[in-house]
Amino acid sequence: MNGLEGLEEMGPIDYILVEWPGRQPNGEVAPHLIDLVDRGLIRVLDLIFLAKDEDGTIRGIEVGEAADLAVFEGASSGLIGDDDIEEAGGVMEPGTAAALLVFENSWAAPFATAVRRSGGQLVSSGRIPIQAVLAALDAAEAA
Repeated sequence: MNGLEGLEEMGPIDYILVEWPGRQPNGEVAPHLIDLVDRGLIRVLDLIFLAKDEDGTIRGIEVGEAADLAVFEGASSGLIGDDDIEEAGGVMEPGTAAALLVFENSWAAPFATAVRRSGGQLVSSGRIPIQAVLAALDAAEAA
């Protein structure tokens, strides 16, 4: 089942693409990602590192080259395809590196399972960017 055992009892699946100037993160992120996994808040399903050269060429970076994330080497559920990598590369700036992370929100699995078992289904989802939250708070404070 491509590493997705117990699919009916999984939490919501999200993806993020995080970009850094230059070739790779400095290692500050890895301990926080590892902590999220260790605490059972998320489960890493896929983790792919990419680089976009100045000429726009997209290439993969070995996990071992990415600071302190070798623990996730081989994390691949098969959810990320070539079209996803191409799309990720399309939004990256030239001369950057990025991590494409697909993860299960394990913390939400009991709720999500109960929703599915009760016949409910997710019909909409979204994220509010932190910049929007900060702007709304600043506006409310100024009013």
